[in-house]
Amino acid sequence: MRLFGTDGIRAPFGDYPLDRKTVVHLGHHLGGLLSQEVGSPTVVMGGDTRESTPEICRWLATGLEAGGANPVYGGVLPTPAVANAVIQSRADAGVSVSASHNPHPYNGIKLFDGSGFKWSPEAEKTLESLLHRQNPQPFELCPDLVPDSSLAKSYLETLRDRLGQGRPFAGLRIVLDTANGAATPFAEPLFRALGADIVAIGNRPDGHNINAECGSTVPDAMVAAVVDHDADLGVAFDGDADRALFADEQGQLRDGDAMLFAWARYLQAGGRLSPPSIVATSMSNLGLERALQVLNIGVVRCDVGDRTVVATMRDRSIHLGGEQSGHLVHLGTSTTGDGLATALQMTKILQEAQVPLSVLLQDFRRFPQVLQNIQVASKPDLKTLPRVAEAAAEVENRLGDQGRLVLRYSGTEPLARVMIEGLEMEEIEFLASLIINAIRDEVGEPQD
Repeated sequence: MRLFGTDGIRAPFGDYPLDRKTVVHLGHHLGGLLSQEVGSPTVVMGGDTRESTPEICRWLATGLEAGGANPVYGGVLPTPAVANAVIQSRADAGVSVSASHNPHPYNGIKLFDGSGFKWSPEAEKTLESLLHRQNPQPFELCPDLVPDSSLAKSYLETLRDRLGQGRPFAGLRIVLDTANGAATPFAEPLFRALGADIVAIGNRPDGHNINAECGSTVPDAMVAAVVDHDADLGVAFDGDADRALFADEQGQLRDGDAMLFAWARYLQAGGRLSPPSIVATSMSNLGLERALQVLNIGVVRCDVGDRTVVATMRDRSIHLGGEQSGHLVHLGTSTTGDGLATALQMTKILQEAQVPLSVLLQDFRRFPQVLQNIQVASKPDLKTLPRVAEAAAEVENRLGDQGRLVLRYSGTEPLARVMIEGLEMEEIEFLASLIINAIRDEVGEPQD
């Protein structure tokens, strides 16, 4: 059974592979692998606000110490803050304990290398093979961990320094929905220090309510608050704050594609987009390509996942990329998706433009899009399923060059994802039904 999915390990707390034995064993082998390269490696750890996060970090620390590593615990930290801590403290690896946008009781583990980038699939496979091959040893748990507050402080200083001195956001009213997650201790004080008038929601974590009817997975409250408070901008983070979605002053939700358009155009206008291209995933809207094409900015497509986005950016020497879900990365300032950094950048662009966000994005037009998830009992290659292949061929023939079809499985859940874009919503909804019915016939989860 695979441990690592598209973005690390995820499972309900206490269930395999997030049970005590497996997590301690993981830490032990991680520490051992690092010790083969460095005499006494340092591993920084932090995570979101789930009640299980400190205990998982304790299990990891127990294993890391047994493997010869020195764990440093930062307490509640956004995932990008862990990556930042690796770089700033010159650590040898980092571990973020979070299930990102998933609800309680799920949790997860994400690994970073000594350069602050997510571990490669090859490195994960090496670690996974050790876990499957060797029986775990019993280790006495280390004492409760005491957070090192300097990691959070360093992350805040890194973000703040990018904006220079003063209060550049004075005069802006911004709604911040921190999903009762890792952004909660950071977002409001950061934006207030920069001069913004803040309306904070989703900012009362209790260990269980992370992503619960709030944040980027359920941005309705953020959108409503923008309208109710006559705000200039709304931002909704996910549980570990590595992504963000936005709302303009009219209460219209804006996703990562819209932000990529605004950021790419801003960089191009300042002569800082070289080469003149960005990286987007197969799920990004066709409207992004068309809008950037007008500006002579290319779009390089890749598979989903911000790790894949970053790998493609590094391979092509492209500096900006991201996902529709709100994972945006600028390699000049970060090594992974960073919701707080994206929110700061979008607010800076908005303030400098001196126009409302709806006007700033008026040249970006989304193609109608249908995105459906189908529960599946197994995940065979979709191209090998006759009914699915036949339906896909029919859909692509009818779309021609005026739309796109993307079929894929979720990397972390038992779901098949169907995405269709085209000129007319009614037509693509019908075409989506052809694909959905074919998938259900072939590999759909049996209904009670």
